[in-house]
Order: sequence, then structure tokens, then C-alpha cells
Amino acid sequence: MDVPEDAWAEAVRRETIVRALAAAASNTKSAVKAAADDLGLSAAQVYRLINKFRNSPTTTSLIVTQPGPRKGARFLPGPVELQIDDAIENIFKTRERPTIEKLCRDVRTDCRAAGLKPPSRKAIQARISARSLRELVKAREGSSAARQRFVPVEPGLRPRAPLAIVQIDHTKVDIILVDERTRAVLGRPWLTLLLDVFSRCVLGFHLSFDAPSATSVALAIAQGVLPKTDWLSGRGISLAWPMCGMPHTIHLDNAREFKSRALKRGCQQHGIRIDYRPPATPRYGGHIERLMGTLMGRVHALPGTTFSNVADRGDYPAEKKAVLTLDEFERHFALEVLGPYHNEVHSALNKTPAAVWAHAATKSGEFRQPQDAASFILDFLPFEERIIRREGVRLFNVTYFDGGLAALLDSADRRCRVKYDPRRMDSVFVELPAGGHMRIPCADLGRPAVTLWEQRDAGRALRAEGRRTVDEDAVATAIEEQRRLLDKAQATSKAARRVLARLPNKSAEMEGSPASASIGSDSADEEGDGRVPPVVESESWRTEFLS
Repeated sequence: MDVPEDAWAEAVRRETIVRALAAAASNTKSAVKAAADDLGLSAAQVYRLINKFRNSPTTTSLIVTQPGPRKGARFLPGPVELQIDDAIENIFKTRERPTIEKLCRDVRTDCRAAGLKPPSRKAIQARISARSLRELVKAREGSSAARQRFVPVEPGLRPRAPLAIVQIDHTKVDIILVDERTRAVLGRPWLTLLLDVFSRCVLGFHLSFDAPSATSVALAIAQGVLPKTDWLSGRGISLAWPMCGMPHTIHLDNAREFKSRALKRGCQQHGIRIDYRPPATPRYGGHIERLMGTLMGRVHALPGTTFSNVADRGDYPAEKKAVLTLDEFERHFALEVLGPYHNEVHSALNKTPAAVWAHAATKSGEFRQPQDAASFILDFLPFEERIIRREGVRLFNVTYFDGGLAALLDSADRRCRVKYDPRRMDSVFVELPAGGHMRIPCADLGRPAVTLWEQRDAGRALRAEGRRTVDEDAVATAIEEQRRLLDKAQATSKAARRVLARLPNKSAEMEGSPASASIGSDSADEEGDGRVPPVVESESWRTEFLS
């Protein structure tokens, strides 16, 4: 296609004459002379064309070649070529990515020092262009950039039904939120999102000021799997969100929170397969990455947005414009997903995600659900293995005790998995050998409900004062004092306001929390039969935990 039209037309004219001569076993001088006259060539040239056509019987072999040196030929002296090659290897192919102008200056300097005539910039550029572009990018920008540009992209995930493949990922939302009471700035929240790849529907999400963790993953998975009727009614949302059910495969990147024992055990418990992407290959998560980008683009229309980068933000005063609280943004985000996103035509589906889900659900019927919603969440919470002792179980320098633990002291192996919700550390959940969980409250019933972050901060503060062991009463006192300090500082400190925003609710609201309910508690012990029931839950606990 690069051959000029006149040269190609001449090659076609030659082909009609030369093909007949090349097909003959031998040619007479008169036949060659006649062909030479028709083509305007000498007999020797015709014989050369016949040989070329026999070696490559195509019209391209008969193209008129331009006079002069062939493309790519090199005529610089050998020492100059070595100077250029050495400079390309040791100067140009470095992570500092020097410019061609810098390379040319260095080559000219080295050539003059060696008594050689410096090459032109065009000659140096020609040597760079002759190198492998992939190797140049790898040397100057790294292996990841080279893979992104040159590794062939295989066909993406092709699930055949809803929930066949569910992707999970996190992002920091491009918006600044404010405190619910004082309307003071808190900062940007984290979003954990679940996407059904088949229908492109959002199965669930979780918003929090805390960095991604096993707990945020557990809460997001729970929302994606369980029906959302109560969640929607609690937030005054009338739109439908029928997408729910147990996924067959969860597709994840290699972040630490996705490698937690809690997530692996929870998925194994409920027959969910985990599929990790190859390291450093973000293209395998393209579906949820594009969804994150789409939803963040819509967030940019809200007051207080930080936009996607500093250039886009310009001089927009994001903190001054911020007006939404975490609860208000959560409701706004849900409305954006359930309204416009689920009901707009998706470019890859040529249908709306909601229509694709509804059609597939009609054919598939009801999707698999866990037998018990509360236990399902507990199966994904982080845990530590501890030995059950007479005085109870100790976790993070706090003792938890319940009379129901007496039945576990008879076991030969008293090591059990102790699960906890980092947001409320006033109780933990012991996984029973026979199945189910037992809620174990803090041995000090007067101890305030604190988060794991508060507990650790208080412990670090005490150790900094030279305390070799952590006294639980001192920890509780330190936390109370810290809270008083934070109350005073919240008007001036954004970090302090964010800590306050994630504190557990006051005692009046804590009565419905998971940590204040009874999961396999003392009912059997009060009756004196010594049995440990698998799971006994109060409705208030279930309502609070599942919301």
C-alpha cells in the first residue's frame, strides 16, 4: 500500500509479460528481445526480472526500485556507531527519561573527545527508531507501562448468568463531607462497591471514613447478598433494588483486605469461589474500574467535590462548598445507582442493567440465599484464634466473659475463633465447635463501647508513658479523656472530627447493636443443662446489624 500509484501500475504492466516468460521452461532470444522492446528494458534486465519472478511469483517483485541506498542502510564510521549505541544504552534508556536533545549533546561531546566527527541529530534519531519501542518503554517507564502498551489484551470476563462473577473494589470518593451535628469538614469517604459483571448491576456498597479493611468488605458483601428491603425503607428510598443473592465467584485484586483469613473462610463456608487477578494487571478489573469512573464523574456535579485531579479542580473551594453528611451522601449515591445508572442503556449491553437482570432472573428463578442473615455477616468478620480459659477469653488486651463459655472448658482443644466488629468492641463472638456463634460481652460491663482504633490508640498512649502492661481500667479512663479532648477539638481539627464521626452511638442507641444482643447467650446456662445453643438472636440485634 506504500508503493506509489505510477510504480504499481508499471509493475502490473510488467507482470502480464514476465509471467508468461517465467512459466516457460526456456525462452528464445527473440522472445526475450520482444519483451524487452515492449517494456523498454534491455534483454539482461528482462532475464533478471524473470529470475526474480520465479523466486517470488508476485507483482510486488516487479516493482521499479528507486536508485540510491536502501532504507536503513548505515554509513557512519564504526567508532561513531559505538558511541551512539553506548549513549542510547547508558543515557537514553534510564528511568530519568532524558530527552533526545540531551542524548545528542552527550553523543557530540563524547565524539569530539574521541577525535571523531559528531553525527547529526537525524542520524541519532534514526538509531533510536530502529530500536524496539517496547524495550525503550520498559527501560524508561518500567515493566508495568510496557505491559499496558504492548501486551495483547485478551477477551474480558464472559459470565453467562447473574452472580456468576462479582467484582469488588475500593476507591476514595471525590467529595468532601461534613459532620452531621456541627457541619464541620470531615474529609473524603471510602467506597467499597460490588458489581455483577453479567448485568453490570450494583449489588451493594459500603461507605466509611475508615480505610478499606476486612470489615468494610464483609459489610459490602452482606449488603450485596442479602435482600435490601429493610435497608431501603430505613433510608426512605422507594426505588426497587432486587439485585441480591450468593455469588458463584468473587473477582478481586491483590489488596491486603482481600487476602484476609476472614474473607477466605467466609467464602469457603458458603461455597463462594475467590479468583484473584494477576498482580499488576488492572485491565482484568476493567468492568468495576469503569463503573467507579462513571459514578465518580456523577459525584463531580455535587457541592464539595474534589474532582478527579488538581488540574480539574482548579480554584474550586471544595471544603467551603461541602454541605453533605455521610448519611446524606449515602442516600444520594443510592438514588443515583438505583435511578439513572440502573435504568440507562449500557453501551456494552445495548440494554439497561436493570432490564438485563430482570430478564435473566425470570429464567433463573430465585438466587441462592444464606440460611441465616446474621450468621452470614459473622462468617465474614475478622477473627483471631484464642484459648478459652476459666476467666474468659482475652482479645486486644481486654477480657470478655460469659457463663456460656463453661461448656467449652470441657473440650480437649479449647482454641476457638473469636470474631469481632472493629466498630464496636464491647463484645466479641466465639465460633462454636458445633456451629453458630456465642456473643461474649466485656467482663467489665461498665466499660464504654469503643472502637478498635480507640482501644489501640489508648494502649499506645499508655505504653508511651512507660507502662509495660496495659491496665483495662486505665485504657477505659484514657478513652473517656480522649473523647472529651476530641469534643473540644472538633471545631478546629478535621482529623478529630473524623474520629468522632466513627464513634459508636450513645447508650440509648446501643441497645439494638450487635454487641448488646444475645447470640447464644446465657439462656441454657440459666436453665442449668450446660448446653451451648448454636445461635440465639434478638430481633433488635438483627435489625441493627443488618442495617
